[in-house]
Amino acid sequence: MNEHFGTLPDGTPVHRWTLERSGTRVRVLSYGGIVQSVEVPDRDGRAGNVVLGFAGLDGYLAHPEPYLGALIGRYANRIAGGRFSLDGVTYTLALNPPPNSLHGGERGFDKRVWDAVPVEHGVRLSRVSADGEEGFPGRLEVSATYTLDASGALRIAYEAVTDAPTVVNLTNHSYFDLGGSRYAGDHELRVAASRFTPVDEHLIPAGPPREVAGTRFDFRRAREVGSGYDVNFVLDGGVTEAAREVAELYDPVSGRVLTVSTTEPGLQVYTADHLGEPFSPGAGVALETQHFPDSPNRPDFPTTVLRPGEVFRSETVYGFGVR
Repeated sequence: MNEHFGTLPDGTPVHRWTLERSGTRVRVLSYGGIVQSVEVPDRDGRAGNVVLGFAGLDGYLAHPEPYLGALIGRYANRIAGGRFSLDGVTYTLALNPPPNSLHGGERGFDKRVWDAVPVEHGVRLSRVSADGEEGFPGRLEVSATYTLDASGALRIAYEAVTDAPTVVNLTNHSYFDLGGSRYAGDHELRVAASRFTPVDEHLIPAGPPREVAGTRFDFRRAREVGSGYDVNFVLDGGVTEAAREVAELYDPVSGRVLTVSTTEPGLQVYTADHLGEPFSPGAGVALETQHFPDSPNRPDFPTTVLRPGEVFRSETVYGFGVR
């Protein structure tokens, strides 16, 4: 179902698409590719929304920085100093905030209106990111297809092609609160990662990945999330052709279980400790499937370079259940 959701200050209309299948209801906006809500039942069969969002467009325009539910690009996460070199050319990006470039710049994919067309059990969003948009090279044709499968899982499939060498790193920035209590620190998290990327004071990777064993970053066995996390986990298995399960989030109170499967090599876990009004710190947990932060400046990391003639493909699946 497609309906008018609001109008931007420049007069551009924004639409909302509602997807329903197998007990899951998802609402997606053409503005920012935002996942506004995901409604699934708890162990008693009572449906509730499990992601943070705003009721109207004004909320997203007034509070853009949390990136609630948004499609992030061209480059999710941080690029150190807002600079990278590719094929001998140095590109300069916006610093937002200094000293780094974050989530695609001052007006990244999360602040753009996407073209939307229905597909079976979902919607396909697409747009053209012009050469030089936010400082990134190449004309990028990009799409994100949101569908619900037979189990009620939400699948997001990304594709992109370019006419010049560029870098691409896409993700969804939903914050999950499986209990609907506006606090997710008491959820239990498991992540299939034996390593993580240590960072400096600006959250830029410092040195090579480290083992999680013996550190507070060891979530190989499920345990309470707590707080104080904004870290990239190096997922076991690296980049894969097909999505494989990499994480599980469980709320003991409601019984809801979220599984995350992806083709990506990294998972940024952010416990939203700095989330502000109208929410509160720790109100949700972001599980961002992606390549590693600052990869364009780190040849030892999995590459984010996309060249003409290649097709960028990535898929993430959010599965829902109870126990």
